[in-house]
Amino acid sequence: MHAPSPAPQPSPAVTHARVLAIAVPMIFAHVTTPLLGIVSATAIGQLGEARLLAAVALGAVIFDFLFWAFVFLRMGTIGLTAQAVGARDDVERRAVIARALVMALICGGALVLLQRPIAVAAFQLMGASSDVNAAADTYFSVRIWSAPATFVNYAVLGWLIGQARTVVGLVLQVAINLVNMVLTICFVSLWGYGVAGAATANTMAEYSGAAAGLVVVLVLLGGRFGVSRQVVFDKAKLVRTIAINRDIMIRTAALVTGFAFFTRQGAVGGETVLAANAILMNLVGVVAFFLDGFATAAEQLCGQAVGARDETAFRRAVRLAALWAITFGTGASALFYAGGPAAIDFITSAEAVRAEARNYLVFAALTPFTGVMAFLFDGVFIGSTWTTAMRNCMVAAFFTFIAVWWLLSSYGNTGLWIAFLAFQLCRGVYQGLAYPGMVRRTFEPAA
Repeated sequence: MHAPSPAPQPSPAVTHARVLAIAVPMIFAHVTTPLLGIVSATAIGQLGEARLLAAVALGAVIFDFLFWAFVFLRMGTIGLTAQAVGARDDVERRAVIARALVMALICGGALVLLQRPIAVAAFQLMGASSDVNAAADTYFSVRIWSAPATFVNYAVLGWLIGQARTVVGLVLQVAINLVNMVLTICFVSLWGYGVAGAATANTMAEYSGAAAGLVVVLVLLGGRFGVSRQVVFDKAKLVRTIAINRDIMIRTAALVTGFAFFTRQGAVGGETVLAANAILMNLVGVVAFFLDGFATAAEQLCGQAVGARDETAFRRAVRLAALWAITFGTGASALFYAGGPAAIDFITSAEAVRAEARNYLVFAALTPFTGVMAFLFDGVFIGSTWTTAMRNCMVAAFFTFIAVWWLLSSYGNTGLWIAFLAFQLCRGVYQGLAYPGMVRRTFEPAA
């Protein structure tokens, strides 16, 4: 699906400088997120109990599934905002953030109300030991209260990225994550609250960030939203927004289900395998978020070009973002492999977990290289609001992942990692096959 914009508008030139001006701040913002995971894992890991480290990893995966299922509040907002900017439609720019905030509060409140049935279902599906589940339930019962604030932060960040205000987004994201890191060290390492302390730190940081984000929104809008209720709840706009969000939600559910499946299969292999895979995936997250910075640049630049009906700017944005993403993805895999052993030893003091993580480091190091095109095309498709095609490609890649795992299941954790690499590769391949047709349909002259 894409937004029609009948009157072409001239777009600012797409240059390397513009790509980097958007990407670099978001790289720094994104990198603090997995660094937060590493700080949390390190604080818990230094307690010397694989059970507690596994519990935090399990709880984090559950919240990845829950919260990232609602990441449409960020992704959809990026595309719609960028297209409103490209079309020079200030009323719609204001209405987009108003709709996103309403949806954020509704979705967050629903998760809080449904927390117990969600927890029961999640722990049954993950299949960890009773000791791990008990500790993870403590983590869950605290962190679930962060849902409304987390979703507000999604909406605010998406709106800022859609306007290429990534420096402001950087400041907000870094502030949230730094507060979280400091509180995690205090609650876990200094005050001894264990997994409950890690969850409390996360919740307090998210609410601090939401309050700051709402202040930023009001400042950028001149102190008021300045858009009528009729415009915010316009039926046609709401239908389009809901359709986009539905597709992104399905796409994200397939993606996070893949990660959850990966974690569950690690849990089946025992606490040591689960903890080792969790450490490697935290390191993967650090590298992946570098690539996500270039996906962010593609989101904003492609969305603005679609709103302005400027095919030349669109194609140049894709080319430049691809160039930077491939360069960084290749280099990141090499650095990952070289620095991985030292990072593993820093995160955990458990020798069995260290040895297990080193056994699979090569597979984790290949993840940025095999997934680079998936990140790039995610940005292009989100900015262009080609959400139906993106959803279909992700679902196809997920089933490819399951098929490859089934064929290689006798190889244990090695087969699981190979299947995961295939998952990342197929995400990019399938979207690449869909890309030419989507460009033609978006920019072809109106009948």
